[in-house]
Order: sequence, then structure tokens, then C-alpha cells
Amino acid sequence: MLHSTTVAAQRRTALRRGLASGRLLRFPGAFNPLSAMSIERAGFEGVYVSGAVVSASLGLPDIGLTTLSEVGDKAHEISRVTNLPVLVDADTGFGEPLNAARTVQVLEELGASGCHLEDQLNPKRCGHLDGKEVVPVEVMCRRIKAAVDARRDQGFVICARTDARAVEGLRSAIERARAYVDAGADMVFPEALAGAAEFEQVRRSVDVPLLANMTEFGKTELLSSAALGSLGINVAIYPVTLLRLAMGAAERGLREIATQGSQAALVGDMQSRAELYDLLGYDSYTDFDRSVAGT
Repeated sequence: MLHSTTVAAQRRTALRRGLASGRLLRFPGAFNPLSAMSIERAGFEGVYVSGAVVSASLGLPDIGLTTLSEVGDKAHEISRVTNLPVLVDADTGFGEPLNAARTVQVLEELGASGCHLEDQLNPKRCGHLDGKEVVPVEVMCRRIKAAVDARRDQGFVICARTDARAVEGLRSAIERARAYVDAGADMVFPEALAGAAEFEQVRRSVDVPLLANMTEFGKTELLSSAALGSLGINVAIYPVTLLRLAMGAAERGLREIATQGSQAALVGDMQSRAELYDLLGYDSYTDFDRSVAGT
């Protein structure tokens, strides 16, 4: 009720334990706290806070326009309601290495379990669009080192994302990944790989946990959980899936009301009032209020 029943340090420990387990951890992207609660109830291992989703929720494209405060607020809202580890997309760290250091400390304070930082030139672009640029390796290594040195809780996971595959090729992406691990990254996120064969090559080349982005309409083949697990992938994110599903349903509903004059035909597709109240734990609030206030 009100908040999760675990504290941030426990969720970070759970994430570290999961990464060491050798099994695939699945992190769907939550677009608000309620969707994070649904993710937990559905039995997933973690929740992802996508920069693309935060941008879209603000009516903005994912081109580096959001701020640490906006991303941090969303991460805090979501971390507050779930007992699952929360991994946050921290873009390029919102500036220079000193900004990346502050980003990590702020996200720690807001309850996140980890974040990923990328090697794009700021302002960044969506990882599955053309026209990206990456910073020199040494610049990204300074970014990673600043983040690692700044964290207070060693359980907080710092993941290095490289966008080099689409810019410089797979070999460069692997070389960058190794350099980022040497700089202190706990996990590597090779963005926009083509498919299983490329994930397999990265897995053979990097000793730390790997993250795979299973986003729709992108450059990467949508692989099943079983396939990702067999490749030795540790974390799969589904960053925009829930938002796309929700917006698709919302647009269909709006068309129905506009053309038919009623939503009556859509009621069967809706989450019912009883289902919503059950997800929210409505009765527990009533019981708590009665126990302390007698009302």
C-alpha cells in the first residue's frame, strides 16, 4: 500500500543477484506507475524506464530534449510503487562527465537500481534511427569512470550502451564495449545489433552481463526469451511496447467514439473498475484507514 514493500538497496541486491544467475531477466518499459504495477503482477523480473517513453509522454521526440529532472521524476514515480529492480535510460548522462556523476547520484537517491549511459554525441538520437554520431572512446570512458566513481551504493548497476554498430560497424562496437568494461561498466548494452549472430559475437567478446533491446520497428530482429537466453543475454528490455499498445488502443477508442457516438462496443476490451481497484489495492487503503482512524 502507498509504496513498495522493499527499499532501494534490496532491489539493487536483487538485480545483482539476477545478473549473476545466468538466466534472462525481462524488463518491460513502464510508461507510468500503474503500468509498472502491472509489470510486477505479470511476473517479470524488472521494470525499465525508457528515455523514448519519457520524451513521448511529454509530447517530445527522443532527441535529447529531456532533462535529468524529468527522467528522474518518472524513475522515482515508478520506483515508488514496485518491488522490482528499476533500470533507467540516462541518455548521455545529461552533459559532461561531471553531469554523468550527478546523474548517478540523483538516480540512486530516487530509488533506481541502475542506469545506462550511452556513447552518442549530445544531443542524441533514438538508437534505431539513422544519422547517429558517437563520441571518441576516451570521452565515453571518462563518462563511465565519472559515473562509477560517483555512486555511493556499489549495488547500483552502471551499464554502458554503445551505438557504434550502426556508425562504425560491429567490430568497433565490440572494441568499445571492452574499453567501457575496463573503465568500470558493470553491464554492456550494444544497441541496434542486427540479430542473433551479432549478439553471439558480442557475447563471446565481453565477459560482463549483456543487455538486448527488443524494441519494435527497429533494426534488431525481435528474438524470443528462449533465444535470448540461449545466446547468454542477461537482460532484455521491451522499452516502448506497453506505450505503443496503450496508444494504439486509445486511438482506436477515440475513433469509435467519434464515429459511433459511444464507447459501448469497447467496454469488453477495457480493464474493469474491479480489476483496476484490485491492482491498486483499493481495499487495503480502506482497511488501513479504518484501523488508524476508525472511519
